[in-house]
Amino acid sequence: MTESERKLRSQIAAHESWAQTPNRTARTANARAGLDAKFLAQADGDPIAAEHLRKAHYQRLALKSAISRRKSRELTETAEAAEAELDELGEAANDAA
Repeated sequence: MTESERKLRSQIAAHESWAQTPNRTARTANARAGLDAKFLAQADGDPIAAEHLRKAHYQRLALKSAISRRKSRELTETAEAAEAELDELGEAANDAA
């Protein structure tokens, strides 16, 4: 089985699992509590500082996502431009022949 097939099988299983979960909030409660505890520990027990650490964490994720989307868009534009150039070269070669 290829890596992409394994990934698809995992995604199918995850979707089926979530489809059968009646209380999504309860299912993720332990993970959220653990993350909150991590930020509180980093803030030496200060809940206000922990909240700022949590917000910084999610903003860091948003920044990484924005950078990734921009790079993806730029690569797509570059690929489309290269394809157009190849098409033009192919048409010119056909016209010359």
